[in-house]
Amino acid sequence: MKIKSRVQLRKSTKNKLLNELVSTFGDEIKKLSDSKFECVKTDKYSIIMVDNNPLLFFIGDEIFPTVRGALEINLNSNNVYVDSGAVKFVSKGADVMSPGIVKSDPNIKKGDLVIIKEENHGKPLAVGRAMMDGEEMTGESGKAVQSIHYVGDELWNLSI
Repeated sequence: MKIKSRVQLRKSTKNKLLNELVSTFGDEIKKLSDSKFECVKTDKYSIIMVDNNPLLFFIGDEIFPTVRGALEINLNSNNVYVDSGAVKFVSKGADVMSPGIVKSDPNIKKGDLVIIKEENHGKPLAVGRAMMDGEEMTGESGKAVQSIHYVGDELWNLSI
């Protein structure tokens, strides 16, 4: 991944981003308010570095935590939990199929960005886009989440 630019965010821009994230995830995000935010544009993503860690990134016009961000912030909404049999596939970037899902946030709507976690320890494995509502995800068949970013990809391995 090639870095094109790196700029520290103004306080007003940082506060706007934090407010947007608080409306989605709740008060857990507020613990980032004293951190330094930088916007790093690469050839693939626009990333928000929080104290030099890639914790947030833009997917289109939406800002969302990276897998590293979800791990560090420990968010409790927009989560989809997969069984142990799905972990190795999700960790390699596979989309999530309904039979592999054991639990999902019922507030998830089709098209929402979600954090995919493993069921035993609740550790984030990937970030994806919901292909169906949260209540339907634990069904018998169908693609439930399209994977966007996962543990081990180039965004996970980014070091600046």
